[in-house]
Amino acid sequence: MIPKGEEKKKFVKNKFASVTKRYDLLNTLLSGYTDHYWRWVAIKELKRYKDGPILDLCAGTLPLTAEIIRQKKRHVVALDFCFDMLDFGIKKYKNTKKAPYISPVCGDGENLPLKDETFWGVTVAFGIRNLSRPDKGLEEMYRVLKKGGRAVILEFSRPQNPIFAPIYRFYLHKFLPFLAGIISGDKEAYSYLANSIQEFYDPPVLAKMMEEKGFKQVRFRPLTFGIVTVYTGDK
Repeated sequence: MIPKGEEKKKFVKNKFASVTKRYDLLNTLLSGYTDHYWRWVAIKELKRYKDGPILDLCAGTLPLTAEIIRQKKRHVVALDFCFDMLDFGIKKYKNTKKAPYISPVCGDGENLPLKDETFWGVTVAFGIRNLSRPDKGLEEMYRVLKKGGRAVILEFSRPQNPIFAPIYRFYLHKFLPFLAGIISGDKEAYSYLANSIQEFYDPPVLAKMMEEKGFKQVRFRPLTFGIVTVYTGDK
């Protein structure tokens, strides 16, 4: 059972802190390297926004931040509420050409310590599901976007193909927690991952929530048989 409210915040922060050192390795291993493709597709949605800073919300160890910089060479404010993950990501890119583009902020995605209408783009990869109040996170994303800016959300979803879906469910609930638990030393963290994916909103529901928070031209499309979905919304 997934905790709620402040209890969820504490649980998620502690679990991410516990798997920080193996997090990037596991993402790549468990997705068969497809996570790189997913991030590439997501940031392509910001192609027409050539100037100005971008906010990467729930940035974790900064994989999406790095992809933003690789594609767009833009200044990125990388925000996450788990200091351990953020610190690990900063150290990872410290001596690279990406470092000057990164401004790390340890903060809450449901109460951003940022001014209104600051960013041309706001991104979040696999993080909206971990907020205790996803609706509040969407509200904050909309608030800090400039008029004409775009939000891009990359999030896990549930495949609907009748042949592939049961295979994926077995992988998600049985194989993934077992293997990830061995590698990370925290099986509970990846059992949470599986359960949070299972219980998260269907894509049309999340898209509707974005519209209710003010986003226009909201679109979503599945990737890799619906394992993940990319959502976009403009202000």
